[in-house]
Amino acid sequence: MPSHNSLPAWTLGPIRARSCACGSADCDQLHQRVMVDMSRRFFVGGMAAMLAPFALQPEQALAQTEPSQPRVLLTNLRLFDGSGQPVRQGVQVLIEGEHIQALPGAGEQVADVQVIDCQGKLVMPGLIDAHWHTMLAAIPQMVAMTSDVGYLYLAAAQEAQRTLLRGFTSVRDAGGPSFALKRAIDEGMVAGPRIFPSGAMISQTSGHGDFRLRTELPRADNEPLSLIERVGVAMIADGEDQVLRRVREQLMLGATQIKMLAGGGVASMYDPLDSIQFTDKELRAGVAAADDWGTYVMAHVYTPKGIQRSIRAGVKSIEHGQLADEESVRMMRGEGVWWCLQPFLQDEDSNAYPDAARRASQHQVAQGTERAYAMAQKHGVQTAWGTDILFNPKNTATQGKQLAKLTRFYDPLALLVQATGMNGKLLALSGERNPYPRTLGQIVPGAWADLLVADGDPGVNLDFLADPERNLRLIMKGGKVYKNTLGQERGHAPGCSNCS
Repeated sequence: MPSHNSLPAWTLGPIRARSCACGSADCDQLHQRVMVDMSRRFFVGGMAAMLAPFALQPEQALAQTEPSQPRVLLTNLRLFDGSGQPVRQGVQVLIEGEHIQALPGAGEQVADVQVIDCQGKLVMPGLIDAHWHTMLAAIPQMVAMTSDVGYLYLAAAQEAQRTLLRGFTSVRDAGGPSFALKRAIDEGMVAGPRIFPSGAMISQTSGHGDFRLRTELPRADNEPLSLIERVGVAMIADGEDQVLRRVREQLMLGATQIKMLAGGGVASMYDPLDSIQFTDKELRAGVAAADDWGTYVMAHVYTPKGIQRSIRAGVKSIEHGQLADEESVRMMRGEGVWWCLQPFLQDEDSNAYPDAARRASQHQVAQGTERAYAMAQKHGVQTAWGTDILFNPKNTATQGKQLAKLTRFYDPLALLVQATGMNGKLLALSGERNPYPRTLGQIVPGAWADLLVADGDPGVNLDFLADPERNLRLIMKGGKVYKNTLGQERGHAPGCSNCS
């Protein structure tokens, strides 16, 4: 895993000290007394040392450390707005604070702004990965199974910064204990994408999230939770009552949606790919608990029977589903269910499995992937895009490449809409649990100011996303610049009060 010193010199994002936010007067008084008794030098120095491997350096900051202008104007650009419209010219992007305020015409003068000349390059929304494992992508499975939780968070925080610098400004986390990292990113302690956390994956005994060893079975009702459960990677639930409890626990922790494992998989040690997991009643229990909280369930499942059972139970997003048949796809379309597909093509970007059985399952899924993309387009299913990189540190760098290579199935512009505007609509399914309640994945007035300036033409291909270090010239999230290699001085528009 690359060290902090290997990160590009243009990264930024100062560490911010935070006071107690408990809200009560008693807690505030107690906090003040403790802070007086502690050595401030020790406290601040210790926190800085802990975050040093992935903190962004203040001395390298651009927008964050300079006296900030209230508004920024991007000009001289080609705009892909994420809505499905072709790339267009003759428009500027006006940003105020964290949000996009307006899209004035190219000839329109705007006063009191900081100008960024995009040099005729492409401006597009920040990318969204709708199936990402924030805590588990950049470490091998054995490390995840054996490491201290603190180490997992340090590794995940460093990878979160790299994820942002690949142009991914939002991710839907599909399982893992990402709540603390999400909070740290939101509070500016570390840099990373917006995280929509699912929390622990909900699995039946022997299911896709049962990581226990055979020697740990059977487990009595009063026995302690397994290590994976205690860490928060997955929770085992059998029966409606246990499903309700485990789902409600994740909602209490802050899950924006729930991940239930409704079928087998390729990577797991025990459950066969064709297995169906959770009964109708168990799935309905999880869906009901999520619905009562104003959000939804996403289901890991591959087979037609599992897909159909999930849809009947009220699941809103089918994750994977590469073995779907025509009837299952028509059900998705008819019920308005999302299909979140990943490029599982058994190619150089795929996981390598040592045993023949898992390689055979992987091959079956790869063949199904090609059929799935064809059926999704044939039936007009709402299709999302994600990578599902898991326990594979080498592959995290291929995140953008795994979008670009899908132009063999899709028109490049249509595919880029999936990874921006369409994925943004999927994230919005979390309703009142949405921690970022503005438009994501589109460059429209009122949306979050998450955008990229790139060397590339999505009307031709998306190859430029495979090399983000070279081709992503500016990365902005929430109106803050995290990378800028445009190499030009920023000026002011006519009428700026700072120039008078």
